[in-house]
Amino acid sequence: MRLRIGTLAILGVAAVTAIVIGAMAGLIVRAHRAALVAQLTRSADQLSETVAGSTYVDMLENRREAVHREITTIGRQRGIDKVRLFNATGEITYSSDEAEIGHALDTHAEACDACHAAGRPLVKLSMKQRARIFRAADGHRVLGMIRPIHNERSCWAAACHAHSRDDTVLGVLDVHLSLTDADAMIARDQRSLALLALLAIAASSLLLWWLSGRLILRPVASLIAGTRQVAQGDLNTTIPATARHELGDLARAFNEMTRRLADAQRQLHQADKLASVGRLAAGVAHEINNPLTGVLTYASFLEKRLADQPEVRADLEVIVRETKRCREIVRGLLDFARQTPPRRQPTDANDVVRRSVAIVMNQLTLARVALDFDLANDLEPVPADANQLQQVVVNLLINAADALGGEGGDGGTIHVRTRRADVAPRGHAVVRHAACPRGCDLLDPGTRIAGHASIRVLRRAGDREVVVHLDPVYGRVRHRAGQPCDAGVVAAYHCPSCRASLVTPDRRCPDCAAPAYAVHVKGRGTVEWCARKGCAWTRWEAMDAAGTQPYAELVVEDTGRGIASEDLDHLFEPFFSTKGPRGSGLGLAITWGILEGHGGTIDVDSEVGRGTRFTVQLPYRVPEPADTPALVRVRMPDAAPATAATAPGAA
Repeated sequence: MRLRIGTLAILGVAAVTAIVIGAMAGLIVRAHRAALVAQLTRSADQLSETVAGSTYVDMLENRREAVHREITTIGRQRGIDKVRLFNATGEITYSSDEAEIGHALDTHAEACDACHAAGRPLVKLSMKQRARIFRAADGHRVLGMIRPIHNERSCWAAACHAHSRDDTVLGVLDVHLSLTDADAMIARDQRSLALLALLAIAASSLLLWWLSGRLILRPVASLIAGTRQVAQGDLNTTIPATARHELGDLARAFNEMTRRLADAQRQLHQADKLASVGRLAAGVAHEINNPLTGVLTYASFLEKRLADQPEVRADLEVIVRETKRCREIVRGLLDFARQTPPRRQPTDANDVVRRSVAIVMNQLTLARVALDFDLANDLEPVPADANQLQQVVVNLLINAADALGGEGGDGGTIHVRTRRADVAPRGHAVVRHAACPRGCDLLDPGTRIAGHASIRVLRRAGDREVVVHLDPVYGRVRHRAGQPCDAGVVAAYHCPSCRASLVTPDRRCPDCAAPAYAVHVKGRGTVEWCARKGCAWTRWEAMDAAGTQPYAELVVEDTGRGIASEDLDHLFEPFFSTKGPRGSGLGLAITWGILEGHGGTIDVDSEVGRGTRFTVQLPYRVPEPADTPALVRVRMPDAAPATAATAPGAA
């Protein structure tokens, strides 16, 4: 039989509660009984002392009737079984039970054994030794208290007595108190304690049932249901994660797992799509290129032959133009599918720019676009693949011409500049490998900042935990957080997977003295940030030690319509285009791949209505495999207001 964890927990706690409460009840009853017996013992001792004092004078004067009357009167009171007086030989001389008078007691009986156990009566007895509890003939319990009557001078010196001076004990006063009422009280208390114990067990079980249902069973049930949905393929499943204990952490870890699985699934779909594009491109190249070449050739031939027929010639011009467009689309697919490693040779970047301009000059002329050149005469050759670099420049020039209106547009100016630049790592180097101290991967490809996979960490401020995506570009703190945080708050940062602390205890921010937190970069040490909200301090010692590096810089700037800020992060994604149906979305994706292979960078600076500037930088030093690959830097316009998610120190 399958038992629920809540049922097992309730049964276990109920059993433990029953044992604990039962033991406590037993101890309480035992202590209560002992206290009651002690109180009755003191009462019996006081009663015996009262009887001895009240009969003292009558016994000295040998008034036997008066002594008998007093003993009988006291013995008939409620709760007193009997009162009797023994002489030195054990004969009962006075008793509230007249049938016992004149009889001798058995010194080995239960009532006498305490004093005569040694074979002779004890003379000096404590109150505890003078008291004994035994059962009467009818079975009820009796508390007996004896008081020895010692020989005094008034006894052996009086003329009326025959006691010797050497006698120590003249007799014993014996008082019997009934314990029937005390036993009934103890039994009643035992029943009350048993009832209270049962009520406590039931109440604790009900409370545990409610708490386990609220704190354990519901979260576990949600987790089981979520797990089953994930097993059925629904990776968008999330479960409530509001609890602030281990099950809440488990729920958050489950949600993070499903999110990562969904990201991995999307990446697999994207990889499959790109692989399909590659296969499609190969098939298209074989099946379509030859027919397109035939169509283009014959259409161009007919266009020349029918120069005197304007209507037919116009239709042929449409055929030629659209055929060329199809050929360019096919060529773009092929270029994107086969991103081969660059064949680096010393290349004059200025010559590449001139050849690229010659290729697109006709299109620029039709679009009434003017070119403004500023090519550095002292630019040294850069190690690059000239053909791939030419493809980058052509793509940038065509995009600039399209931004100015395309063919038949209003025109504008494209500025092309080259120069040598010494680039510092701060503001340029990008974190491509980020891990926590335990080795968990912190990069989040699903959330990109300026085209790069962000660094995902967990911020804990007070009792709130928020996921923060750190800007991976060194020196830039355009972090993004799920919820805002007040300026000046010092938060703790952790790995979202294993909850390991990212705070470096031996590091402090030199600007505000707040703690620093860091992530590990493969082969490049650690990158540190300040844990205080609003402080923009950051440090990457390995990159700072490397210093500035020489780059060949190419700038292509237009005065066109610009790019919306929400589109900047998606510019280099395959099949993303701002041109609508006129664009394939492959030009900048190919550009990204080429620059990544060269270890170069591309910087996008755009403002709607004022134009766009692309800055390409190629290193003079051939990058090693461990070096940081190409990075994309997207700058927001200076006039744009900073938001809580993108302002410096937003995390």
